[in-house]
This record gives sequence, structure tokens and C-alpha cells, in this order.
Amino acid sequence: MILNLKAVAGTLGALLFFLGAALLLPMLVGLLYGEPSWWSFGVVALLAFALGGGSWYRLGGPRGEVDLGVREGFAIVALAWLVLSLVGALPFVLGGVLDSYTDAFFETMSGFTTTGATILGGADTPAIEALPKAFLFWRSLAHWLGGMGIIVLTLAILPILGVGGMQLFKAEVPGPSADKLTPRVRETARRLWYIYVGLTAVEVLLLLPAMSFFDAVNHAFATMATGGFSTRNGSVGDYGSAYVDGVITLFMFLAGMNFALHFRLLRGKAITVFRDAELQAYAGITLGATLLITLSLWQPVAAWLPGAGEGGFAGYGSWLEALRYGIFQAVAIITTTGFGTADYELWPPLAVAVLFLLFFVGGMAGSTGGGVKVVRHVLVFKNSFKEIKQLIHPQAVLPIRLNGKVVPPDVMGNVLSFIVFYIAALTVGTLLMALLGLDLLSAIGATISSVGNIGPAFGTLGPTETYAHLPALAKWVLALLMMAGRLELFTVLILFVPTFWRR
Repeated sequence: MILNLKAVAGTLGALLFFLGAALLLPMLVGLLYGEPSWWSFGVVALLAFALGGGSWYRLGGPRGEVDLGVREGFAIVALAWLVLSLVGALPFVLGGVLDSYTDAFFETMSGFTTTGATILGGADTPAIEALPKAFLFWRSLAHWLGGMGIIVLTLAILPILGVGGMQLFKAEVPGPSADKLTPRVRETARRLWYIYVGLTAVEVLLLLPAMSFFDAVNHAFATMATGGFSTRNGSVGDYGSAYVDGVITLFMFLAGMNFALHFRLLRGKAITVFRDAELQAYAGITLGATLLITLSLWQPVAAWLPGAGEGGFAGYGSWLEALRYGIFQAVAIITTTGFGTADYELWPPLAVAVLFLLFFVGGMAGSTGGGVKVVRHVLVFKNSFKEIKQLIHPQAVLPIRLNGKVVPPDVMGNVLSFIVFYIAALTVGTLLMALLGLDLLSAIGATISSVGNIGPAFGTLGPTETYAHLPALAKWVLALLMMAGRLELFTVLILFVPTFWRR
């Protein structure tokens, strides 16, 4: 069956129309704070309404349900992130905030993909605090919408997708398989968003005692999306508050959990939640990493480590202080949020090594986090141990089980294929960054951070640096890697398979 380009274009038009509605929110923020650049959002919103609404109407959207198949679902999800970022970048240029459309596209894609890498604060770009509040809000709103998935939101509110909606849900929801909470995908999407909105609101309320309402909303958006955009150049560390660190750490961890588990908790099924193998691994990795980092940061231990005092760091005086910074950074990296409270590149090598390993972990499947995902690591380890046992007992039937259920061979094959493609993406990305002039550490860091949707990296792209100094081509490459990583590679790679476009 040939790809239904009409259905793809029509649905993309509907998403573009929705983007226009979303752009009205930062426009209102700009009007509220009396900022002269508010009109840029209004102009782009009208453009999105016209182009999106026209495409939707002319290609059959309101005249009947759009019948989407597997190919259409993948095409829409992959192209949606690109189209929405290309249009969503326009206010930055029209409003005079950024001179370069490349920078605007990079920042917007980083927002929608919840990567959190920024070009702001560079030598030729404005500091984050210097941005009008409308643009600060737009960055955070892009995070928040991209976190749960603009496609899932559309499934919840637009009836035009009909029975084909499940194809979009499967393509968008992170993880080896889509976990429906209810038989109807639209109801599933609604419930996911109820949980998402509820957790965001609770975090805003908890942050209010320590920051303004505007900052609380922006940081809650970035936290629940595991994005990492802050309203300060120094990120969360600028607040110097153990209370803020604690609240954001808790909600980063919750955002890194499978949202299906939140749903079960609300239904009183706590026992099944805590028995979940992926959750146990997620919590175990987080606790283990936190312990190692905390020990290496604690002054009585750090003073004995090689290189103590180099770079101006000799450890934190108290155990609690070391724990505060250690757990925050461990959770920020494993969930791919990317917030920072300290320059971890100055930490002892042990702490830096643990954080580097966390770059390859990611949150749980079905969370807003990026990266490989914990469940894939669990399944790969189970498969590896199975192969060892198979060598000892060649005739034995040794199925791989997860939470008491046998993992189908096709799912296991998907996981192993993903790992191969993930490594390939990191290899190609690193080579391209090196070709464009980045040193090896920066090239590796930029690629891992982009594909894993993490934000900060290493080398010249550490937690206190920005991506502003990179060549324009490098920014476009990294932006596309962000998109591929956010959509878990297959959704993007499948577009380059010739048979995808023909019978």
C-alpha cells in the first residue's frame, strides 16, 4: 500500500493549527508583562492557523475521519517534530531576540525534544535572564508540550484521527512497546495528561515559597518534561536553596518513571508498582550512583582522591551537602533533565565517571525521559545471562521474563536492534562533530547529550557552557540528532528506507 501523503499532510496541518493555539500563550505573557515583542508570537500563530487550518480543511480533516496506517503514523510523528520546530523558531527571529535562524531552530528543537541544550548566554547571544519573559515561557512551554508528546495531546482532544490514532500512539510513546492504560487510545492519552498536569501543578505549589510564580511555572514545566531549560544562566544552582534542590530532585525522579505506574498508584495498586522490575532497576541505579558520587564529593574522602583541589574543588564539608549535590546531579542526568547546581566537570574523576555512565542509561520506558531507557538495559542483561546459561545447557528452553511475563522474541529483537542503532548514531554523530572541528571530548559529549536528550555535556559543552560557539552546520546536525533520539531512532530511520515510500 502506498503511503497516504494526503492524510499525512492533513494531520500535520492539524498539529500546526494546534501549535498556533499554543503560541497564543506566550503572546499573552508578553502582553501581561508589557513586552513590545509580544506581536511576534501573534504573527506566527496566525501563520500557523492559516497554513495548518487550510491544510487540514483541504485534505479532508473536518469532512471525515483520517484513516491512518502504520506508515502514516510513523511519517506524521517524525515530520511533526521537524515542522513544529521550524515554525516555532520564527518568533525568536521576528522578535529580534536571536539574529540567527539556525540558533532559533536549535533552541526550539531542543525545547520540543526536551533536550535542554541552549545557545543562550554565548558571546554573540543574549543571556537567559536578558530574554523577555514571553520567550522564556515559550522555551518552557515547548518543553512541557514535547515532554508528554504533542501527538498524545492531539489524540486526547482531536477526534479526526479515528481508529488510526493507535498508530500515532505507538510511534510516539517511548519504550519498546506502548502500554495502554485503557482499551481506547484517546482515553489513555487523556489520563496520561491528567497525571502530567496534576504533577506539574503540585510542583508549582511546592516551589512557590522559594521562587516567583513565573519561575515556579517555568521550572515545573522543565522538570516534568525532563527538559532542563531554566530562567537563570546558572540553572537551579542560582537559587542556592536546598529546598528547591530537594523539590526538583523529587519531581525529576517522578518524571523519569513510567506514567503507567503513576496511574496504578492512583488506583491503589502500590504493591504491583513497587514490584515492577524496571522501577527497581531505575531506583537501584539512581541510589548506587548517588552513593558513589556522594562519597567522592564528601571532603574526608575527596581529600584523599587523586587530583584533590585541582580546578578549585576539594570536596563538600558535610555529608548532607555532598548528598544534596550528588543526588541532584545523578537524578538530573539519569532522567535526562540536565538541570545543574554545580559544575560537575570540576568534581573528582570518580564522580565524573559515574555521571558519564549515567548518560547512557535514561529514564524508564513510558516516561518523559530520553536516553536508552532502563528497561532496555534490564532486558539486555537478562538476555546476556540467558546466553551464558544456554552455553551450559544447550537443549534447555530459557525464556526471558520481565515482571513474570515472557518477553516475546520480536520485542527482544527490537531492543537489541535499538542498541545497535543507538551506538551507530553515537559513532556517526561523533565523527561528524569531529569533522566540524570539535575536540574529541566535546564531540562525544555533544553527540551523547543530543541523542540522549540530556542537554549539558563535557569539554567545551559542560554544565557552565553553551552550544552557541558551535558551527552552524553542527547545530543543525545536533538538532536532528535530538529529534531522532526523542523519537527513539526507529521512527526517524524508517523514513530513509526506500520501501517505506512505495508498495
